[in-house]
Amino acid sequence: MSTPAEEVVAIGEATLKDRILNRLTRLLQDQWKLLVLGIPYAWLLLFFLAPFFFVLKISLAETTIASPPYTPLVEWVDEGIMHVRVVIDNYAYLWEDDLYVNTYLNSLVISVTSTILCLLLGYPIAYAIVRSSHTVKHILLLLIILPFWTSFLLRVYAWMGLLADQGTINDLLIALGIIDEPIRMLYTTFAVYVGIVYTYVPFMILPLYANMEKLDWELLEAAADLGAKPMTTFFTITLPATSPGILAGSLLVFIPATGEYVIPDLLGGGNVLMIGRVLYNEFNANIDWPVASAVAIALLLLLVLPMMLYQHIQAKETENP
Repeated sequence: MSTPAEEVVAIGEATLKDRILNRLTRLLQDQWKLLVLGIPYAWLLLFFLAPFFFVLKISLAETTIASPPYTPLVEWVDEGIMHVRVVIDNYAYLWEDDLYVNTYLNSLVISVTSTILCLLLGYPIAYAIVRSSHTVKHILLLLIILPFWTSFLLRVYAWMGLLADQGTINDLLIALGIIDEPIRMLYTTFAVYVGIVYTYVPFMILPLYANMEKLDWELLEAAADLGAKPMTTFFTITLPATSPGILAGSLLVFIPATGEYVIPDLLGGGNVLMIGRVLYNEFNANIDWPVASAVAIALLLLLVLPMMLYQHIQAKETENP
């Protein structure tokens, strides 16, 4: 039988062990949190911030015939004196040349219109998928994801065959007697819209579907019981509740569509000028890396600043409801 002094010592040892274990547990948890947070930050630094600052540096240089075809931002002259040479003429040149201004505006018009078309097409599809039975829902989702199993480039080439003057669509319309001669569809703005909407509509449907899955359908039933018409219920309950999905889907479509290069080049045939084509020409044809970098930075600011402003407004509304 242990004495009171031995019991006090045993309790002290147990308490010390618990403290050590708790401290080790907290230390491991802190290290695990640092690891979990460090991986995405390292990824962001390596694949976004580092290339961004590299392109920014080139955009502030002058074009040369040397290799690489731009002047260094920092030069060391005699006696160890550092000379920093910053040129902002590349950005001024973008606004002085109508080509770049018109290309930016045309890219915005095409991307905004394509986003609206994807929303008008994707919203009812997502709604229909959510309201389907469990088995049918999975089949429909599989059909939405199925095109991703095929190369993006092959799908664009397939649309070239469908929209050509002697393509499948024109041949079918002529066979049905709807038209007498082929309609010019390929190498037009219409073909670019078709390609962008076809390619990016799944990026609109999937966020909408994920958001609609969380919708409380009992609210719709309650509104119907109180005499609300379907359109009233949609605009007062369904549409506001699915606005996060609309925003997420719109950003997923708008951002890549603005800088799209392959679709305007193949389906537009160079007749539809977008900023991705201008970037390609400046880098490869003109070998004017500083101007091309300025075009890329201006495009990035054009896309990022409105998003940051929207997030700032949303944060203000959350703080002051």
